Parts: sequence; C-alpha cells; structure tokens
Amino acid sequence: MPLSTHDQVETLYTDHHSWLHGWFRRQLGNSFEAADLAHDVFLRLLRRPTAVDASEPRAYLSTIARGLLVDHWRRRELERAWLDVLARTPEEQAPSPESRMLILEALIKIDQMLDTLKPKVRQAFLWAQLEGLTCPQIALRLDVSLATAERYVAAGLRQCYAFRFGDQ
Repeated sequence: MPLSTHDQVETLYTDHHSWLHGWFRRQLGNSFEAADLAHDVFLRLLRRPTAVDASEPRAYLSTIARGLLVDHWRRRELERAWLDVLARTPEEQAPSPESRMLILEALIKIDQMLDTLKPKVRQAFLWAQLEGLTCPQIALRLDVSLATAERYVAAGLRQCYAFRFGDQ
C-alpha cells in the first residue's frame, strides 16, 4: 500500500531535516532563520494537493528550499527598502507600527504579483502605473506596436485584479 502524503513527508522530515537545516544555515549564516525556512519546506510539502515525489529526496527538497531562499532574500530586500523610506519620512507623517506591517505585507504581495508577469509586460505595466506613461509612449520605449503595448498594460491590470480577488 502506498504511503500517504503525510507519511511521505514524515519520512522525508525524519531522514533529511537535519541536512536541510544545515544547508539553510550555510546559506543564511543564521540558525534561527534556517530553522524557520526548513520548517517551511515541510509545511509546503504537507499542503501539496499531489503526492510527494521522493525518488531523489535531497534534490527534491533543495529545489523547494532554493525557491524559499529566493523568496526570503526578496522579502528582506523589500523590508530594507521600506525601512529606508520610513527613515526618510518625517516622524509626524510616519505610519503607525500596525500600518507599517500592513503596508509591508501589501508590498510583498505586489512584488509576488509582478514576479508572475513576463518582463516586458511587467515593465509596461510599471511605466503606466508609476510614471504615468501612455500606451503610445510605452510602445516607443519597448519598440513594439501600440496594440502590443496596450495588451501588456491590460495583462498587468488583469493580474492585479486576479491577485486582488484571489484568482491567482
């Protein structure tokens, strides 16, 4: 009888958690963050709707781990940028601690959404939203047709809508 997903993850955890924690610790130089990310790998496996492919367990786990590590570094960069903005904000205009966390979480979600877009679509969307460029201006900058620039901006807007309403 094949093992359930829970049993597969339990076996992977028992056999490879220590190795995975060490791998993260070497990458991060921090045992506490390493423990959190190693834990997140196994949580991700438990939440999978499909069976776990453990024919090459360390390769399988390190693929998931690398993705989580990239997400961790991206989040850290966003946090650093947000803290830089806050440091330059006059105290009387600074958001409350609760608002700061909500804004940071929103920034992380926006970053995740933008990461799903193809590079040209992302660039067109950002130029339209942040710089206020028109589709003809975007078409010139990207050296594409007006119709293509319009499709790119529309695709970015659709993705925002999908993320906003949970249709990712």
